[in-house]
Amino acid sequence: MSKPKAGLLNHPFITDFVGAGMSDLSEETFPSGFYHFSRAAFTDSERFVVGLVHIRREDGFTFLRGFEPKEALALHNMPTDPQTREFRGMVLPQAEGIAMLVSRRDAVTTSFNYLSRMPALAKHYWVGYVVRTTQENPTGRRAARLVYEYLGHDTRQVLRAARSAGYVAADDLVPFHRRQLRIGEPFV
Repeated sequence: MSKPKAGLLNHPFITDFVGAGMSDLSEETFPSGFYHFSRAAFTDSERFVVGLVHIRREDGFTFLRGFEPKEALALHNMPTDPQTREFRGMVLPQAEGIAMLVSRRDAVTTSFNYLSRMPALAKHYWVGYVVRTTQENPTGRRAARLVYEYLGHDTRQVLRAARSAGYVAADDLVPFHRRQLRIGEPFV
């Protein structure tokens, strides 16, 4: 009988590095519930992606779940069913914010997200960036600014955000999100 495997993040080689603090992300630091997000599109330099993610806790860990816009997969002749569009990730505490490692099923795509809370608007907004794992492409982005707005469990706000999900023009972004994305300024 073989010994059960310990989770990757509990492996002795990395547990004090990557695994450290995995279960220390408090509700106060990054609450569970729904978040409305905005970022520049990776494959279309003129448009932006807005969406909705759900943050939850289970077994002492913090997880993320959301869905890619149907149009994003259709552009690549991929199925647009919910299973193909779904992405999930883990949320990790960082010294001055949080990090997320997010993938679609079977690790088809992966992104790294970093967010920090905006002090003046505590408990509602986080800003940062997202980096996708892909080869260098002169016509597409690999990194973009990112805004998360906490909606909690307010059904009206969640449904409104869900209806707005997808690709949008800059003028269609929520004004506060548009300002935080600093459209036209280089991302460095």
